[in-house]
Amino acid sequence: MDEILKPGERIQIDAFAMQLGDVAGADLEQLHALSISVGWPHRAEDWQFLRNVGNGVVATDDIGRIMSSAMWFRQSPELATIGMVITSPRLQTHGTGLWLMEHALRELEGVNLRLNATRAAQRLYLSLNFMPEKTVYQCQGIVTEAPNERDLSGELRVLGPDDLIAVTALDTAAFGVVRAVVIEKLMSTSRGYGLFRDGVLKAFALCRRFGRGHVVGPIVASDDEEAIAVLSPHIRDRQGRFLRLDTHFETGDFALFVLRNGLTVYDTVLTMSRGKRLADFATGETRAPLTYSLASQTLG
Repeated sequence: MDEILKPGERIQIDAFAMQLGDVAGADLEQLHALSISVGWPHRAEDWQFLRNVGNGVVATDDIGRIMSSAMWFRQSPELATIGMVITSPRLQTHGTGLWLMEHALRELEGVNLRLNATRAAQRLYLSLNFMPEKTVYQCQGIVTEAPNERDLSGELRVLGPDDLIAVTALDTAAFGVVRAVVIEKLMSTSRGYGLFRDGVLKAFALCRRFGRGHVVGPIVASDDEEAIAVLSPHIRDRQGRFLRLDTHFETGDFALFVLRNGLTVYDTVLTMSRGKRLADFATGETRAPLTYSLASQTLG
Protein backbone atom coordinates (compact mmCIF):
# COMPACT_ATOMS: atom_id res chain seq x y z
CA MET A 1 0.00 0.00 0.00
CA ASP A 2 2.85 2.37 -0.81
CA GLU A 3 0.89 4.15 -3.54
CA ILE A 4 -2.35 6.08 -3.24
CA LEU A 5 -5.28 3.81 -3.97
CA LYS A 6 -7.67 5.03 -6.61
CA PRO A 7 -11.31 4.06 -7.18
CA GLY A 8 -11.36 0.81 -9.13
CA GLU A 9 -8.22 -0.61 -7.53
CA ARG A 10 -8.48 -3.99 -5.82
CA ILE A 11 -7.19 -5.81 -2.79
CA GLN A 12 -7.70 -9.35 -1.50
CA ILE A 13 -9.30 -9.37 1.97
CA ASP A 14 -9.53 -12.93 3.28
CA ALA A 15 -11.74 -14.74 0.71
CA PHE A 16 -13.09 -11.48 -0.74
CA ALA A 17 -11.71 -9.63 -3.75
CA MET A 18 -12.45 -6.04 -2.72
CA GLN A 19 -12.67 -3.06 -5.06
CA LEU A 20 -12.39 0.60 -4.09
CA GLY A 21 -15.19 2.93 -5.18
CA ASP A 22 -16.37 6.50 -4.62
CA VAL A 23 -19.06 6.88 -1.94
CA ALA A 24 -20.75 9.52 -4.12
CA GLY A 25 -21.78 6.87 -6.63
CA ALA A 26 -22.54 4.12 -4.14
CA ASP A 27 -26.04 2.70 -3.80
CA LEU A 28 -27.79 4.62 -1.02
CA GLU A 29 -29.80 1.67 0.24
CA GLN A 30 -26.65 -0.43 0.49
CA LEU A 31 -24.96 2.30 2.51
CA HIS A 32 -28.00 2.36 4.78
CA ALA A 33 -27.85 -1.42 5.15
CA LEU A 34 -24.14 -1.21 6.04
CA SER A 35 -24.75 1.18 8.93
CA ILE A 36 -27.69 -0.93 10.12
CA SER A 37 -25.42 -3.99 10.17
CA VAL A 38 -23.29 -2.41 12.92
CA GLY A 39 -26.22 -0.92 14.84
CA TRP A 40 -25.81 2.69 13.75
CA PRO A 41 -29.05 4.73 13.50
CA HIS A 42 -28.38 6.64 10.26
CA ARG A 43 -31.25 6.82 7.79
CA ALA A 44 -30.69 6.88 4.05
CA GLU A 45 -31.40 10.62 4.24
CA ASP A 46 -28.62 11.04 6.82
CA TRP A 47 -26.18 9.30 4.50
CA GLN A 48 -27.22 11.59 1.66
CA PHE A 49 -26.68 14.68 3.80
CA LEU A 50 -23.15 13.51 4.58
CA ARG A 51 -22.45 12.82 0.91
CA ASN A 52 -23.53 16.39 0.17
CA VAL A 53 -20.91 17.85 2.53
CA GLY A 54 -18.09 15.29 2.34
CA ASN A 55 -16.13 12.77 0.33
CA GLY A 56 -15.36 9.13 0.83
CA VAL A 57 -14.75 5.65 -0.44
CA VAL A 58 -16.42 2.27 -0.21
CA ALA A 59 -15.08 -1.26 -0.57
CA THR A 60 -17.28 -3.60 -2.61
CA ASP A 61 -16.94 -7.34 -3.14
CA ASP A 62 -16.87 -9.09 -6.50
CA ILE A 63 -20.67 -9.02 -6.82
CA GLY A 64 -21.00 -5.34 -5.92
CA ARG A 65 -22.00 -5.55 -2.26
CA ILE A 66 -20.73 -2.65 -0.12
CA MET A 67 -18.65 -4.15 2.68
CA SER A 68 -16.94 -1.09 4.15
CA SER A 69 -16.92 2.71 4.03
CA ALA A 70 -14.91 5.73 5.15
CA MET A 71 -15.69 9.43 4.72
CA TRP A 72 -13.88 12.69 5.32
CA PHE A 73 -15.09 16.27 5.61
CA ARG A 74 -12.88 19.27 4.84
CA GLN A 75 -14.06 21.68 7.49
CA SER A 76 -11.44 24.20 6.32
CA PRO A 77 -8.17 24.09 4.34
CA GLU A 78 -6.30 23.14 7.53
CA LEU A 79 -8.75 20.78 9.27
CA ALA A 80 -10.82 17.75 8.31
CA THR A 81 -12.92 15.31 10.26
CA ILE A 82 -13.14 11.60 9.46
CA GLY A 83 -16.24 9.51 10.03
CA MET A 84 -18.58 6.80 8.78
CA VAL A 85 -15.71 4.31 9.00
CA ILE A 86 -17.79 1.14 8.94
CA THR A 87 -16.88 -2.45 8.16
CA SER A 88 -19.36 -5.28 7.70
CA PRO A 89 -19.24 -7.57 10.76
CA ARG A 90 -17.96 -10.48 8.65
CA LEU A 91 -14.82 -8.51 7.70
CA GLN A 92 -14.06 -6.58 10.88
CA THR A 93 -10.89 -8.50 11.74
CA HIS A 94 -9.42 -8.63 8.24
CA GLY A 95 -8.01 -5.13 7.66
CA THR A 96 -10.68 -3.57 5.45
CA GLY A 97 -11.04 -0.55 7.73
CA LEU A 98 -7.27 -0.03 7.75
CA TRP A 99 -7.21 -0.19 3.94
CA LEU A 100 -9.81 2.57 3.63
CA MET A 101 -8.28 4.66 6.42
CA GLU A 102 -4.87 4.58 4.75
CA HIS A 103 -6.51 5.81 1.56
CA ALA A 104 -8.26 8.63 3.47
CA LEU A 105 -5.02 9.67 5.17
CA ARG A 106 -3.23 9.93 1.85
CA GLU A 107 -6.06 12.05 0.48
CA LEU A 108 -5.71 14.30 3.55
CA GLU A 109 -1.92 14.48 3.73
CA GLY A 110 -0.77 17.61 5.56
CA VAL A 111 -4.23 18.34 7.01
CA ASN A 112 -5.00 18.33 10.75
CA LEU A 113 -7.52 15.61 11.54
CA ARG A 114 -10.21 14.86 14.11
CA LEU A 115 -12.49 11.88 14.55
CA ASN A 116 -14.67 10.25 17.18
CA ALA A 117 -13.70 6.65 17.82
CA THR A 118 -15.83 3.81 19.08
CA ARG A 119 -14.16 1.55 21.62
CA ALA A 120 -13.70 -1.12 18.96
CA ALA A 121 -11.89 1.28 16.61
CA GLN A 122 -9.61 3.06 19.07
CA ARG A 123 -6.73 0.61 18.63
CA LEU A 124 -6.80 1.14 14.85
CA TYR A 125 -6.67 4.92 15.21
CA LEU A 126 -3.89 4.80 17.79
CA SER A 127 -1.85 2.74 15.33
CA LEU A 128 -2.35 5.54 12.79
CA ASN A 129 -0.98 8.17 15.23
CA PHE A 130 -4.28 9.66 16.39
CA MET A 131 -4.07 10.97 19.96
CA PRO A 132 -6.86 10.71 22.57
CA GLU A 133 -8.55 13.99 23.49
CA LYS A 134 -11.96 13.97 25.21
CA THR A 135 -14.85 11.60 25.81
CA VAL A 136 -18.09 12.30 23.94
CA TYR A 137 -21.27 11.38 25.80
CA GLN A 138 -24.06 10.26 23.47
CA CYS A 139 -27.18 11.38 25.34
CA GLN A 140 -30.56 10.33 24.06
CA GLY A 141 -34.07 9.29 24.99
CA ILE A 142 -37.71 10.32 25.03
CA VAL A 143 -38.09 13.88 26.28
CA THR A 144 -39.92 13.43 29.56
CA GLU A 145 -41.16 16.91 30.35
CA ALA A 146 -41.01 20.45 29.09
CA PRO A 147 -38.55 22.59 31.08
CA ASN A 148 -39.85 25.61 32.91
CA GLU A 149 -39.42 28.99 31.31
CA ARG A 150 -36.30 30.74 32.64
CA ASP A 151 -35.51 34.39 33.10
CA LEU A 152 -33.12 35.26 30.30
CA SER A 153 -30.50 37.94 29.99
CA GLY A 154 -31.21 38.69 26.35
CA GLU A 155 -33.64 37.84 23.58
CA LEU A 156 -34.29 34.24 22.54
CA ARG A 157 -35.69 33.79 19.04
CA VAL A 158 -35.87 31.47 16.06
CA LEU A 159 -32.93 31.77 13.69
CA GLY A 160 -33.40 32.55 10.01
CA PRO A 161 -31.26 32.76 6.86
CA ASP A 162 -30.19 36.31 7.76
CA ASP A 163 -28.46 34.92 10.86
CA LEU A 164 -26.11 32.61 8.91
CA ILE A 165 -23.11 34.95 9.10
CA ALA A 166 -23.47 35.43 12.86
CA VAL A 167 -23.99 31.70 13.47
CA THR A 168 -20.92 30.84 11.38
CA ALA A 169 -18.79 33.39 13.24
CA LEU A 170 -19.84 32.08 16.66
CA ASP A 171 -19.26 28.48 15.58
CA THR A 172 -15.82 29.46 14.29
CA ALA A 173 -14.88 30.89 17.68
CA ALA A 174 -15.86 27.60 19.35
CA PHE A 175 -14.77 25.04 16.75
CA GLY A 176 -11.50 26.71 15.83
CA VAL A 177 -11.85 27.04 12.05
CA VAL A 178 -14.36 28.56 9.65
CA ARG A 179 -16.60 25.71 8.45
CA ALA A 180 -18.98 27.87 6.45
CA VAL A 181 -20.19 25.16 4.05
CA VAL A 182 -21.08 22.73 6.85
CA ILE A 183 -22.90 25.37 8.90
CA GLU A 184 -24.84 26.57 5.86
CA LYS A 185 -25.96 23.00 5.10
CA LEU A 186 -26.89 22.40 8.73
CA MET A 187 -28.93 25.59 8.94
CA SER A 188 -30.80 24.72 5.75
CA THR A 189 -32.04 21.46 7.31
CA SER A 190 -32.43 22.59 10.94
CA ARG A 191 -34.62 24.64 13.22
CA GLY A 192 -32.44 26.94 15.26
CA TYR A 193 -32.77 29.15 18.30
CA GLY A 194 -30.38 31.97 19.14
CA LEU A 195 -29.76 34.06 22.24
CA PHE A 196 -29.09 37.71 21.43
CA ARG A 197 -27.89 40.61 23.60
CA ASP A 198 -28.00 44.10 22.14
CA GLY A 199 -28.57 42.52 18.76
CA VAL A 200 -25.42 40.34 18.97
CA LEU A 201 -25.70 36.54 18.81
CA LYS A 202 -24.29 35.03 22.01
CA ALA A 203 -25.43 31.39 21.79
CA PHE A 204 -27.30 29.10 19.41
CA ALA A 205 -28.62 25.55 19.04
CA LEU A 206 -29.66 23.77 15.84
CA CYS A 207 -31.99 20.75 15.70
CA ARG A 208 -32.66 18.48 12.71
CA ARG A 209 -34.08 15.07 11.78
CA PHE A 210 -31.61 12.27 12.35
CA GLY A 211 -31.74 8.57 13.05
CA ARG A 212 -34.56 7.58 15.40
CA GLY A 213 -35.86 11.13 15.83
CA HIS A 214 -34.04 14.46 16.07
CA VAL A 215 -30.55 15.53 17.09
CA VAL A 216 -29.56 18.87 18.63
CA GLY A 217 -26.21 20.17 17.48
CA PRO A 218 -24.19 22.13 17.30
CA ILE A 219 -24.90 24.02 20.49
CA VAL A 220 -22.49 26.91 20.99
CA ALA A 221 -22.51 29.08 24.12
CA SER A 222 -20.13 30.71 26.58
CA ASP A 223 -21.52 29.06 29.71
CA ASP A 224 -24.01 26.48 30.96
CA GLU A 225 -26.77 29.05 31.44
CA GLU A 226 -26.60 30.18 27.82
CA ALA A 227 -26.41 26.59 26.56
CA ILE A 228 -29.49 25.64 28.57
CA ALA A 229 -31.32 28.72 27.28
CA VAL A 230 -30.91 27.76 23.60
CA LEU A 231 -31.48 24.03 24.21
CA SER A 232 -34.70 24.52 26.23
CA PRO A 233 -37.02 25.42 23.32
CA HIS A 234 -35.86 22.33 21.42
CA ILE A 235 -36.66 20.23 24.48
CA ARG A 236 -40.14 21.78 24.60
CA ASP A 237 -40.63 21.24 20.85
CA ARG A 238 -39.78 17.53 21.13
CA GLN A 239 -41.67 16.68 24.35
CA GLY A 240 -42.67 13.00 24.32
CA ARG A 241 -40.43 12.26 21.32
CA PHE A 242 -36.93 10.91 20.74
CA LEU A 243 -34.07 13.40 20.98
CA ARG A 244 -30.29 13.05 20.97
CA LEU A 245 -27.24 15.20 21.54
CA ASP A 246 -23.51 14.43 21.71
CA THR A 247 -21.52 16.40 24.26
CA HIS A 248 -18.09 16.54 25.89
CA PHE A 249 -19.74 17.83 29.10
CA GLU A 250 -20.16 15.12 31.74
CA THR A 251 -20.82 17.35 34.76
CA GLY A 252 -22.23 20.78 35.51
CA ASP A 253 -25.61 22.43 35.12
CA PHE A 254 -25.85 21.71 31.38
CA ALA A 255 -25.19 17.98 31.78
CA LEU A 256 -27.68 17.81 34.66
CA PHE A 257 -30.32 19.64 32.61
CA VAL A 258 -29.89 17.17 29.74
CA LEU A 259 -30.27 14.21 32.11
CA ARG A 260 -33.31 15.63 33.92
CA ASN A 261 -35.16 16.00 30.64
CA GLY A 262 -34.85 12.32 29.73
CA LEU A 263 -31.63 12.26 27.70
CA THR A 264 -29.45 9.70 29.44
CA VAL A 265 -25.97 8.56 28.42
CA TYR A 266 -26.49 5.75 25.90
CA ASP A 267 -22.87 5.31 24.79
CA THR A 268 -19.51 7.06 24.65
CA VAL A 269 -16.91 7.61 21.95
CA LEU A 270 -13.46 9.18 22.14
CA THR A 271 -12.49 12.35 20.30
CA MET A 272 -9.02 11.83 18.80
CA SER A 273 -6.77 14.11 16.78
CA ARG A 274 -3.80 13.84 14.45
CA GLY A 275 -1.68 16.94 13.93
CA LYS A 276 -2.87 19.92 15.93
CA ARG A 277 -4.67 19.08 19.17
CA LEU A 278 -8.03 20.53 20.25
CA ALA A 279 -6.29 23.00 22.56
CA ASP A 280 -4.28 24.37 19.63
CA PHE A 281 -7.50 25.67 18.07
CA ALA A 282 -8.75 27.39 21.25
CA THR A 283 -8.81 31.19 21.28
CA GLY A 284 -7.71 31.47 24.90
CA GLU A 285 -10.10 34.36 25.43
CA THR A 286 -12.08 34.79 28.64
CA ARG A 287 -15.65 33.49 28.19
CA ALA A 288 -14.80 32.23 24.73
CA PRO A 289 -17.67 30.32 23.08
CA LEU A 290 -17.65 26.54 23.62
CA THR A 291 -19.20 23.69 21.67
CA TYR A 292 -21.72 22.21 24.11
CA SER A 293 -23.09 19.69 21.61
CA LEU A 294 -21.44 18.41 18.46
CA ALA A 295 -23.10 18.78 15.08
CA SER A 296 -22.66 15.00 14.96
CA GLN A 297 -20.01 12.46 15.86
CA THR A 298 -18.99 12.48 12.19
CA LEU A 299 -18.78 16.24 11.69
CA GLY A 300 -17.62 17.26 15.16
